[in-house]
Amino acid sequence: MNVYEAVVSRRAVREFTDQTVQMETLERVMSAAAWSPSASNIQPWHAFVVTGGPLAELKKLTSERLAAGDPWDEPEYEMYPRTLKSPYQERRSAFGEQRYGALGIPREDLEARQRASAANWQCFGAPAALFCYIDRDMGRPQWSDAGMFLQTVMLLLRAEGLHSCTQMAWAKYHTSVAEVVSPPSDLMLFCGMSIGYENTGAEGSRTGRAPLEETVTFVH
Repeated sequence: MNVYEAVVSRRAVREFTDQTVQMETLERVMSAAAWSPSASNIQPWHAFVVTGGPLAELKKLTSERLAAGDPWDEPEYEMYPRTLKSPYQERRSAFGEQRYGALGIPREDLEARQRASAANWQCFGAPAALFCYIDRDMGRPQWSDAGMFLQTVMLLLRAEGLHSCTQMAWAKYHTSVAEVVSPPSDLMLFCGMSIGYENTGAEGSRTGRAPLEETVTFVH
C-alpha cells in the first residue's frame, strides 16, 4: 500500500472485529510513528497503547459509569468553539445526519443517539486502543504536533491492514482512563484511538469532503 492509498482508504471505522492485533505490529507502528514531525523536535506527545485485560477493565469502568448515570468528567480543554461559524457548523451537522442516518436513527431520537454514542467507550469492539496525552504546559503549536503524530499512526495502521477511529470522546472519561494507564499528573488526555480490523459486514459510510476550492487556494 503506497502513501496515497493509505490516505484515501483511511477513515473512522466504528465497528471492529475481535481479531487480535499482534503486539509486534503495534510496536512496529509506534516505532515508525516516532519519526512524526514536531517543532524543534520536542515530540510533545505521550501515547499509551492498551490491549487485553487492561482494555477490558477500562471498558468495564466506563460501562458502569454509563449505567449509573455518572456525569462526564470536568473538561480539561474545549473540544469545539462554543459557536461554530459557517461553513464549519454545516459540515458538522452534515456529519451527524450521515452518521446517525446510516444507523437509522432520526434526529429527534436522542435516546438512540446516546446509545450509539456509548459505543465510543467500548472502542466500537476494537481489541486495541491508543490514548494520546500531551503535557499541560504545551501550547497550540505542540497540539498540532500531536495531531501529526496521530495521523502518522493512522496511516501506518492502514499499511498494516488495520483501521482506526480517533475519539475525543475519551476525554469525557479521562479519570477512568487514568485509573488504567496511570499517567503522570503533568499529562492531559487529548483523545483515544480505537485500533483493529474492520467488520466489513457492518453498515457504514465514509464522510465526504468539501470541494477542493473551499479549502485550498493555489497561488501561481
